[in-house]
Amino acid sequence: MSWHLVLSLSLLLLILITPSLIGARPSCELNGSCSLDESRKGQEDGTNWAVLVAGSNEYYNYRHQADVCHAYQILKRRGLKDKNIVVFMYDDIAKHKENPKPGVIINSPKGHDVYAGVPKDYTGVSVTASNFYAVLLGDKKSVKGGSGKVVASKPNDRIFVYYSDHGGPGVLGMPNLPQIYAKDFIEVLEKKYASGTYKEMVIYVESCESGSIFEGLLKENMNIYVTTASNAEESSWGTYCPDMKPPPPPEYDTCLGDLYSVAWMEDSDKQNSNGETLEQQYKTVKVRTYNHNSSEGSHVMEYGAKDINAESISLYQGFGEINVTDSTHVTDELMGVINQRDADLVFFQRKYEKLADGSQEKADMLKQITDIKNHRSHLDSSIDAIGTKLFGPRNSHVILTSLRGQGKPIVDDWGCLKSMVRVYETHCGSLTEYGMKHMRAFANICNNKVSEANMSSAAVDICGTHDVGQWSPSKKGYSA
Repeated sequence: MSWHLVLSLSLLLLILITPSLIGARPSCELNGSCSLDESRKGQEDGTNWAVLVAGSNEYYNYRHQADVCHAYQILKRRGLKDKNIVVFMYDDIAKHKENPKPGVIINSPKGHDVYAGVPKDYTGVSVTASNFYAVLLGDKKSVKGGSGKVVASKPNDRIFVYYSDHGGPGVLGMPNLPQIYAKDFIEVLEKKYASGTYKEMVIYVESCESGSIFEGLLKENMNIYVTTASNAEESSWGTYCPDMKPPPPPEYDTCLGDLYSVAWMEDSDKQNSNGETLEQQYKTVKVRTYNHNSSEGSHVMEYGAKDINAESISLYQGFGEINVTDSTHVTDELMGVINQRDADLVFFQRKYEKLADGSQEKADMLKQITDIKNHRSHLDSSIDAIGTKLFGPRNSHVILTSLRGQGKPIVDDWGCLKSMVRVYETHCGSLTEYGMKHMRAFANICNNKVSEANMSSAAVDICGTHDVGQWSPSKKGYSA
């Protein structure tokens, strides 16, 4: 056999097997021209799975559980089955004493109840990073508490993951510590990919600095497409907040949603069974979340296998028709928003203003607000002082706040990052949701090769006489 014939046969074989190398995806999916019937056919022999995570608790964080409940209703109405939807939410909001409509959760000012029917898979103490990882991996034996439901996906299945909460550089919050660290999350995704138990995965993440979870970490060859509420160095925003436009009903003292989250969900609410492509939704959400190019908006980002965005959202969110008509759709005007890290103070201030002058309740609320602000001030000043101790007054600020080049993770040694966080919290108190913004400082301490012993010495010098009180990690737990 001549080498010409061998080459010709090799080329023919390559042409024949190429579809399997790209997951047997129809050509229409690759160029974004699939009809509804073609998209349905592409999912006929696979199952849709979803994991929805609200990473906070307490009534002042109402919006995160409202986001997740709304996401569930979208998936349910579009045809996903409860057995294939796994929900993480602390479940302390619907029946909270502050809720003006007991047993009801809304996600927009004129919105319908999104709480009814939501599965209580992992609630309370079961909402943990380790359970989240086990659920994604389909590792039923490693789950502790909860329903035991996991993503038992197979090679032709698609998975949709949605997360909403506070975050910081390289970290996502959870109501039960420790937090989700970017490197750990990416390793779980890599393990899931290596297992060959999904066809494609789409992940939407709402948090401050959410881009830092994937920047320089998520490979492009894992069939995972991600969009995030913000880039690696900016805040995300709460919306539908009191005294803002548009406001919640007057009886609500808390924000009802988050800007990126309501943008994608209210867009999905408007879609008929044909849906739109992931790219079209990304562009719509990007414009709305940037909030008219204002300083009160963020840059929605894409990561991973971006060619997946040519596919229909229906392949991940279901094919049923929704057309919700009682939800608020604001797309052509500036949205009133609040920095995620300040939304709790909005709630407490509203409560304070409504309490009777001279009452003990009002005095107690003022003390609570003052304690929160004092601890925030302590976090900011102590980290600055530790930086000065380690790097000197001339270099400290530049080093602690420095950004690595685009495409690089915030830190290389993630074990060091966790160690530095634990050392700090041991001597200076819990970082809290607010203090997650300082993760970049700890990362840069590691990037500059500071030893754990030197970090500990600096923390003791700065915080040794400070009474951490209620912010002690023995009460709050460690973030790492």
